[in-house]
Amino acid sequence: MGSAAGPGNSGREASWAGDANRALNRDKSGGGKATLLLLADGRLPAGGHAHSGGVEEAVTDGRISGLDDLRRYLEGRLWTTGAVDAALAIAAWDLGDAVPLPDAAWSRLDAEAAARMPSPALRAASRAQGRGILRAARRMWPTPWLGDLAGIHPDGPLSAPALGAAARAAGLEAGDAALLACQNATTGPAWAAVRLLGLDPFSVACLLAELAPSVEAVAAEALSQGAGIDVAQLPALGGPMTDVAAEVHASREVRLFAS
Repeated sequence: MGSAAGPGNSGREASWAGDANRALNRDKSGGGKATLLLLADGRLPAGGHAHSGGVEEAVTDGRISGLDDLRRYLEGRLWTTGAVDAALAIAAWDLGDAVPLPDAAWSRLDAEAAARMPSPALRAASRAQGRGILRAARRMWPTPWLGDLAGIHPDGPLSAPALGAAARAAGLEAGDAALLACQNATTGPAWAAVRLLGLDPFSVACLLAELAPSVEAVAAEALSQGAGIDVAQLPALGGPMTDVAAEVHASREVRLFAS
C-alpha cells in the first residue's frame, strides 16, 4: 500500500533533507568521544576482523605460543608498525581539509606509505582494509573528497591514510587519528591470538590494558613529530621478519585470516 501524501509526509521529507545536509557538513562540526569509540570498534564493518596483523603466521612458525610471546610481539608491532601508521594517519588527516582534493599530494602520500611496506602481501592486505574503512566512512560521514580518495589508486588507499581521512571526515582531531592507528596495531592482533591459540580472553584484555599507556605514548609522539612535516620525512620503522612472514602466509593454502 502506498503512503498518502500530506503535511506529515512533507514534514518528514524536510527532516530527511535536513539530515542529509547535516551529514554532508558533519566533517566541519567536530566529532566527540563516541565517534572515536565507533571508529575504534572492531565490529565496525570495515573488514579489520579478517586480518591478524601477522599473528597467524607468527603462531604457525612458533614465534608466538603464549601470552608472554604475544606481549613481546604487540610491543614490537606498536613501536614499529603502530608508529608508522600513526604518522601516516596524521598526514592524511592534514590533507583532508584541502579543497579541492590535492590529487598529487594524496598520490605522494600513498607512494610514501607503500614504500614503507616492502611486502606485496602486506600492501595488498592494507589496501583491502583501506577500502573497507573508506566504504564505512563514506556511509557514515558522507564527504565528497572521501569518494575521490577511494580512486587514488586502482586497489584503493592503504589502511593508515584511509583511517586518517575517515577520522577527519568524522570531525575528529589529528591526535585521535594517531590513537586509532596505534590502537588498531595492537587490539586486532591480540584478539586474533585468542582465536588462534585459545588464550584466556581475560588475560589478553589485561595485557591490552597494560599496553594502553604505551599506545597513548606512541600516538602522542607521532603527533608531536608528524604534524605538518614533509611526508618523505615520516618514520620508516619496520622489521624484515614481518615482511618475510607476510609473504609466507600469503602463499599458504589454508588460512584463518587474510593476513
